[in-house]
Amino acid sequence: MTELETLAAFEQHLRDGRSLANVILQGLDLRAWGDALLKADLTGTVFLGCLLEPAILQQVLARGAMVFPPFSGLPYCPYRGSLYTPEELYAGFDPTRPDTYADTLDARIYAHWNSRGGAHPPSILETLAQRLHDHAISDALEEALLDQGKPRRVVAIMGGHSMLRGQEAYRSVAELARSLARLGFFLVSGGGPGAMEATHLGAWFASRPDEDLDAALAVLARAPSYKDRDWLARAFEVRAMWPLLDATAMGDSLGIPTWLYGHEPPNPFATRIAKYFANSVREEGLLTIARGGVVYSPGSAGTVQEIFQDACQNHYNTVGVISPMLFLGREFWTKTRPVYPLLEHLAQGQEYARHLLLTDSKEDIVQALVRFDQERETLARAG
Repeated sequence: MTELETLAAFEQHLRDGRSLANVILQGLDLRAWGDALLKADLTGTVFLGCLLEPAILQQVLARGAMVFPPFSGLPYCPYRGSLYTPEELYAGFDPTRPDTYADTLDARIYAHWNSRGGAHPPSILETLAQRLHDHAISDALEEALLDQGKPRRVVAIMGGHSMLRGQEAYRSVAELARSLARLGFFLVSGGGPGAMEATHLGAWFASRPDEDLDAALAVLARAPSYKDRDWLARAFEVRAMWPLLDATAMGDSLGIPTWLYGHEPPNPFATRIAKYFANSVREEGLLTIARGGVVYSPGSAGTVQEIFQDACQNHYNTVGVISPMLFLGREFWTKTRPVYPLLEHLAQGQEYARHLLLTDSKEDIVQALVRFDQERETLARAG
């Protein structure tokens, strides 16, 4: 079915003389378009959260359309037709006054979420609104995974939120992400601080000289932890000093955070943000879309959970692609968090065993991902 998610798209659809039958209209203010709607074929038309004049609403229903009414009193739109951007979530934030974060859309949604019971809201309407919102985000996410109609080469980088700016591990993730973005990979992460921020920082600087990233890392290191008062301000300082040169190519990246961890602000360097209420939907989706491979940088419980969730997908081939699982940091993944030896043992006799890699070398990871990407292209051409 055709989806119309902006008024501009709706107007163009009508100008082209196309029918509204079996069309989905998503989150549009159509109060000025009553006459046009009454002249249209509305067989199978679906209105998701659209604003309609009461008299028009009655006639629309009588003519066979399906209407999901808008919710009131929410700081978010359950029927939104696009992903978020940092500019939308952080509108109203003044880097010179860090406390203004409380005025942003991101903070207001998080405050609303907390005030309505957090992950377990007692109101069925609140639960319904959240689920509709997350469904809309997933729908928009699918569209973001295409570039001019072709699937993007998606690679995820996982790692802990506690990784500090200024640490060598943070720099390593940023440099790895920059290398992958320069090769045309579409970088995704959990969308939060630490290793996740480093992922999008690297993509942000992919079009710039190497020394620019070095300078940006020095600025960010002045507020190492997301708990620091100036953490967000330093990120916006970097964005202002080194604006994104090409958001449609190498600099484009996707963060997938959640309001379950709303105390961790979303990543300002991700150009697209798919923020969910349900963390389980977010985690499963993040691993599922990373068909080009997943890189695991040092992390804790959340990262370890993602490792075995990814391994389960590969073991049963639930997404139709058995993709690489690449571990950055030998000491960490064999001594500090000795996950890799167990995973290697579990993978014996399985197809995904040949896609496991443990290394200290960013170059090894890049080569493994490029090799896998080339293998997939060869198979696609042969098929």
